[in-house]
Amino acid sequence: MVPTITLNDETTIPQLGFGTYLVPPEQTAETVGQALEAGYRHIDTAQMYGNEEGVGRAVAASGIPRDEIYLTSKLNNDSHRPDDVRASFEETLRRLGVERLDLFLMHWPLPTRYDGDYVSTWRAMTELVADGRLRSVGVSNFQPAHLDRIIAETGVAPAVNQIEVHPYFGNEAARAASLRHGVIVEAWGPLGQGKVLDDPVIARIADERGRTNAQVILRRHIQRGDVIFPKSTHRARMDENFALFDFELTEAETAAIDALDQGEAGRVGPDPDTFDWIP
Repeated sequence: MVPTITLNDETTIPQLGFGTYLVPPEQTAETVGQALEAGYRHIDTAQMYGNEEGVGRAVAASGIPRDEIYLTSKLNNDSHRPDDVRASFEETLRRLGVERLDLFLMHWPLPTRYDGDYVSTWRAMTELVADGRLRSVGVSNFQPAHLDRIIAETGVAPAVNQIEVHPYFGNEAARAASLRHGVIVEAWGPLGQGKVLDDPVIARIADERGRTNAQVILRRHIQRGDVIFPKSTHRARMDENFALFDFELTEAETAAIDALDQGEAGRVGPDPDTFDWIP
C-alpha cells in the first residue's frame, strides 16, 4: 500500500508515482498502462515531455476510476505570461482527456526570462485552483529566493516543489526552504539519472539487504518524506521500484547514503538560476 502525504492545501498525494520524462510519445500509452497494471496510481508528466496524450489514453483505457489516479503536469517554458498560462492549461486538460487536473507545476522559474517576472505566472496558476479545474498548484526547480519571492508577493505557498534530489545531490538549501514554507519536496531524478546506481556504498547496502540498488536509493527517499516517481519502460523494473514498503533502512544505512552528497558538484540537471531554455 503506497502511503499518502497531506499537502498544505489539505489534499493528499501518493508518495510513490510513475514518471514519464523521456518516454517517447508513441510508447507512452503502453508504458503508463503497464505502470497502472503494476499498481501505480500517481502519474507525472509535463507539457514539455510531449506525451500528455499518451498518458490520457492509458488512464482512459485502464478502467480505473479517474478519482483513483493522481495526475500531475507542468507548465511549458513558453507559456509563462498569464494569458498563456490559462490557454496552455486548457490544452493540457484536452490532451489528457480530463476535466480537472490534480497537480499543475511551474516547470522552471526562468528568472532571466520574462523580465524576471515569474510572480505573475504563479498568480495566474493559483487562479486555476479557484475556478475548480485544478486541485493543487505547485512549482518545480525553485531555489530558496524564488520560493520566498512568490510567497511574499502573493501570499500563496506552493503545495510542492519538485526539485532534483538524489544521493549525490541532496539540494539541501532548496529542501530546507521548501519545508520552512510547509511545501512538500518531490524528488526528480531520484536515482541521479542512473549515475548513483553503481555506487559501492549503495551496492553494499543492497547486497546486505537482498535488495536492488535502486530499491535502496528509493527507500531512502521514502523514509525522508520525499514524493518520488521513478521511470522505467520495463515492467519488471516497474515492479521492483514499487516494492519499497516491506523494509526499512537503519539510521547507519541512511547516514552512509546521505554522506554521498557532493553538493553542487553532484547536480546532474540544469541550474535553475540560469536555465532559460524555451522550446
